[in-house]
Amino acid sequence: MTDTYPAFDISPVPVPTNDAAPPEQFRGLYGMPMFVSVPTSDLAESADFWIRGLGFFDLFSVPDRLTHLRRWAFQDVLLVLGERVASPPSVSVSFACVLSQIDQIAKACEELRPGCTSGPHLRPWNSLELEIVTPENARVIMTAARPYDPNSAEAEYLRGMGIDGPDD
Repeated sequence: MTDTYPAFDISPVPVPTNDAAPPEQFRGLYGMPMFVSVPTSDLAESADFWIRGLGFFDLFSVPDRLTHLRRWAFQDVLLVLGERVASPPSVSVSFACVLSQIDQIAKACEELRPGCTSGPHLRPWNSLELEIVTPENARVIMTAARPYDPNSAEAEYLRGMGIDGPDD
């Protein structure tokens, strides 16, 4: 795809630009290299939030057992019947999105569960991040990479850690 970002040749995540478009939803089957299992006492409520709020779709469901959700390729979540945890854990799961989706996701989630979002926050590693606490008390971070500006504070922060950007 590009010499600047060689990892994007195998990733569904687009090169960070202000007008990056999200990839199409991938409905095919593959060996999942990673997925998250989220216990819920109400599969229907949870699936509705993840679909309408976070932009996932129902790949398939086993009634009264589990719902396999997906956003982009390799962004898989299994909602499984189980006990809801009492409070959000310190561990979170992050999903890539594009900049134009952050506000849409925040609005959709807040309409479904007022007060469930925090942010978005600019991060020194050059991303914009929105934290969502789902109905199951999972902590989900939607993270959008920002275009790289070699003269920015974020670029300086990355260089300070020994990470050169594509224009350095």
